[in-house]
Amino acid sequence: MSKLINWFSEGRSSGKYTLPFVILLLAVTVLASAANLLLPQDSALYVSTYSITLLGKYLCYAMLALAVDIIWGYCGILSLGHGAFFALGGYAMGMYLMRQIGDRGVYGHPILPDFMVFLDWQELPWFWHGMDQFWFAMIMAVLVPGLLAFVFGWLAFRSRVTGVYLSIMTQALTYALLLAFFRNEMGFGGNNGLTDFKEILGFDLQADSTRVSLFIITAVLLAVVLMLSQRILSSRLGKVTLAVRDAEARTRFIGYRTERYKVWLFVYSAVIAGVAGALYVPQVGIINPGEFSPINSIEVVIWVAVGGRGTLIGAIIGALLVNYAKTRFTAIMPDGWLFALGALFVLVTLFLPKGLIGLYGQLKSKRQPASSQEVTS
Repeated sequence: MSKLINWFSEGRSSGKYTLPFVILLLAVTVLASAANLLLPQDSALYVSTYSITLLGKYLCYAMLALAVDIIWGYCGILSLGHGAFFALGGYAMGMYLMRQIGDRGVYGHPILPDFMVFLDWQELPWFWHGMDQFWFAMIMAVLVPGLLAFVFGWLAFRSRVTGVYLSIMTQALTYALLLAFFRNEMGFGGNNGLTDFKEILGFDLQADSTRVSLFIITAVLLAVVLMLSQRILSSRLGKVTLAVRDAEARTRFIGYRTERYKVWLFVYSAVIAGVAGALYVPQVGIINPGEFSPINSIEVVIWVAVGGRGTLIGAIIGALLVNYAKTRFTAIMPDGWLFALGALFVLVTLFLPKGLIGLYGQLKSKRQPASSQEVTS
């Protein structure tokens, strides 16, 4: 155990809180799961299945925010298109879940999903073959976002596209996918997307035990991704990545192929986003083209900014807090959430440039000059 603690505590300037945070995350997950499965519903400590599902969705968003923080906070690449990788991973899982419905659908077709029967499709499209196997669908949930990120990143970074131009290109990418997936002839359910899922790996998706299991799996994978990312970014590769962020021209001049580092990190973050999307779909119960919306990708950037860019843990905290606030605020004033979100981003930019994680250091730096002046006088 001590070796594990020492292994994850290297690079203490940035990662000393990673292991305690992971322990806290897993402890809360276990307690919430036990409160749902073991306590009676009339108990004051009972956690409803709805709350478990909501927490699982928040953790998927936290993993997506972590992916954006890796590429934005540590490499200086502001991606406004990570929602596309999230949605692609979600569609891979959705296709698997649709194949599991079989003849229990509305039209009772043993092979074709209901929307294909409704649109008078005669056979299953080639890209749906193999999606009835869980292992194959999970490979696609990782491979498709990763491959798209590699192609896009290789072309963009070799051309040395940076700054706002790169951000616009990532936003254009997700918008193009949005328009494509809206089309019925694409074979992904069109505007309605994929829904009415029944089971996953033979387990009923509506069962409390399945919901809790998905919640636990999401928390464990988030913890693993956090620790792995912290380890990578504390290594030599992470130090070069920071050099690329702070002074790319100088890093290139001393012999580093900076575009390779940027492509690698971009692909890594896209894969994390794809995994988050795959975990999101069975818990929410639907995936549609709306997940490709550029607004969703912009919201993720706000989560990271609120929590603290370049901290990993801050991105997770920001995603949890903002989405909890969204749930509460939209119940009170649904039409006012976007205005509140915009105001939040402005306030964070002006008064909390380092996010909530950097609030303590910001207050401490303000107290130190005052105390030093008192000592001098």
